[in-house]
Amino acid sequence: MSVCDVPAEPVLHPAILGRYSPVRFDRDAVVGDAAIDTILDAARLAPSAGNSQPWSFIVGRRDDPVHARIVAHLAASSSRWAPDASVIVVNVVRVLVEGTDWAYSEFAHYDMGQAVAHMTLQAMAIGLDAHQFRAFDRDAVAAEFGVPREWEVTSMTAFGVGVQADGEGPGVARGRRSRDDVTWVRDRRLPAGS
Repeated sequence: MSVCDVPAEPVLHPAILGRYSPVRFDRDAVVGDAAIDTILDAARLAPSAGNSQPWSFIVGRRDDPVHARIVAHLAASSSRWAPDASVIVVNVVRVLVEGTDWAYSEFAHYDMGQAVAHMTLQAMAIGLDAHQFRAFDRDAVAAEFGVPREWEVTSMTAFGVGVQADGEGPGVARGRRSRDDVTWVRDRRLPAGS
């Protein structure tokens, strides 16, 4: 049973409505260990196929040595904004069973996405913004941190307090396809007894 307040009429959660991907972060915002632990716990508790939990994370806090090692491999586009984030997390997914060429799970990437989505919403719940991105050298990051071949560096998430200059929009464009456009098939008839 959900522990969230349940409204009389279904509405989108405010965190989902307010989410955006900032392209500017407050350099003065500091994220402590407790906040990072909470974000990682949200990922840890995400659902996964067969409870496989095929994720791992490399966490760099701004100005620490891990952060510097991550930032060294950003692409030009992300290097303009991501280094200012309070925390950069490298999202790593298990793709092979150790010592084999067997797929670890056909759902591993999907499960990783679930974990990152949980991290994003948890960050918002504690006052942080998140920007998920892929503009970096995956192979270089894997080599930098000794990621074995059974694991794959997949994406990164920048966490911090997003800021906007006067007249600037809220980060990356938020235009979305309509509900009808994203729904492949749906029978809108009400079930009997509704």
